[in-house]
Amino acid sequence: MRPRATVRTCRKVCRCLLSGFGGRVDGTETRSSAGAPPSSRAELPGDSERPGAPASEEGSAALLEICRTRHFLSGTRLQHSRERLLSGCHPGFGPLGVELRKNLAAEWWSSVVAFREQVFPVDARHQEPGPGPPGRGALRLVPATLREILQDKELSKEELVAFLENLLSASGKLRDSLLHGALEHYVSGLDLVNKRLPYGLAQIGVCFHPVADTEQIPAGTKRLGEKTEASLVWFTSARTSSQWLDFWLRHRLLWWRKFATSPSNFSSSDCQDEKGRKGSKLYYSFPWGKEPIETLWNLGDEELLHMYPGDVSKLHGRDGRKNVVPCVLSVSGDLDRGVLAYLHDSFQLTENSFTRRKHLHRKVLKLHPCLTPIKVALDVGRGPTVELRQVCQGLFKELLESGISVWPGYLETVQSSLEQLYSKYDEMGILFTVLLTESTLENGLVHLRSRDTTMREMMHVSKLKDFLIKYISSAQNV
Repeated sequence: MRPRATVRTCRKVCRCLLSGFGGRVDGTETRSSAGAPPSSRAELPGDSERPGAPASEEGSAALLEICRTRHFLSGTRLQHSRERLLSGCHPGFGPLGVELRKNLAAEWWSSVVAFREQVFPVDARHQEPGPGPPGRGALRLVPATLREILQDKELSKEELVAFLENLLSASGKLRDSLLHGALEHYVSGLDLVNKRLPYGLAQIGVCFHPVADTEQIPAGTKRLGEKTEASLVWFTSARTSSQWLDFWLRHRLLWWRKFATSPSNFSSSDCQDEKGRKGSKLYYSFPWGKEPIETLWNLGDEELLHMYPGDVSKLHGRDGRKNVVPCVLSVSGDLDRGVLAYLHDSFQLTENSFTRRKHLHRKVLKLHPCLTPIKVALDVGRGPTVELRQVCQGLFKELLESGISVWPGYLETVQSSLEQLYSKYDEMGILFTVLLTESTLENGLVHLRSRDTTMREMMHVSKLKDFLIKYISSAQNV
């Protein structure tokens, strides 16, 4: 294929494949006034129902089966109930699910931290020392010898109670959010920015929470739930706190919609906690209903004053010419639920154009190019196996060095038809399948098949890397 024809084909395919994804979230901003965000809340575009969306019951069952067989989720069918998946009590993600979450976290970091002024990374401990706030439940770490002590019949009731109280007061508690860790770094961060507001602290990490276990006896038994949280804590003056809350709400909603095939499934609504503090929640509409995936709160200055009792002068930041104790805005997203949301969003049952048996549906995960765990699958067709595998190994190394994730299908020893091969890679969400055949050794041409359009074309192997880099780069800029 000639270079100009290759470029035209690349542009055409990119426009076709990327037309279904949401709007752009830019890192560039223009401030309207000192310390204020560039814009306030506005209407956000939605979309119509996407073609190929499966019915809720049929689609959910088929998606879970794909997630198990293609290793997005670990464990058995019984361990993947809706309640377990949402509460974080399932066995965890499989290799492809871990890679999907890693890509989602990288996009979050790039959008919120890497290309934004005045946002800095922090790293807080998983275990918080000392007693927690009154009335706040917490999961605590206790020694393994606790069972032996409870079974010691020589201890009186008073001695046992005293021992347990000392044990609980000395044991650390597992963090249930990343807010506390960011507040611990507030003073050092304030010094870093020369006390100028606003500024933010960001972190991604695992948090823990108790989950009521309805499958256990006695009632009230708690299990350990986990979630991977992406947290931004934004410190700003009370004067601009409402504007900044609106700004981050719009930014986060646009960001979630950016990677979706059906952006309108992501929505927001206002909320209020028991203390009257205002916030917003972002939801994804799963087949069974809406579930929160991110929460934004305006916590005022209460959290900072509780963290640093006594002299408040060290908390003062500069808002213009004034010294103020800032308001704390908390933006926390659940990346694990985000993975589940995008798996549901991307799953489609479409007519299988490869086979004449029209009753068979094509199952495909149309994950956004930036999120899909594997971009390209390399496989071999007819021809001398040893020579073709050597070419594949060289291409595999070349693509990996360019940052393109590759599935080494050429290592598979079990023979499969092209229909089975494409079905497998569609269910894995792989963007392109590159098939090397005997003609590749003769003229350097490979078969390139697209996941989203099922179009197949011939391309010279020397043009493949540049085509893929341009395609993925175009997806990031949409």
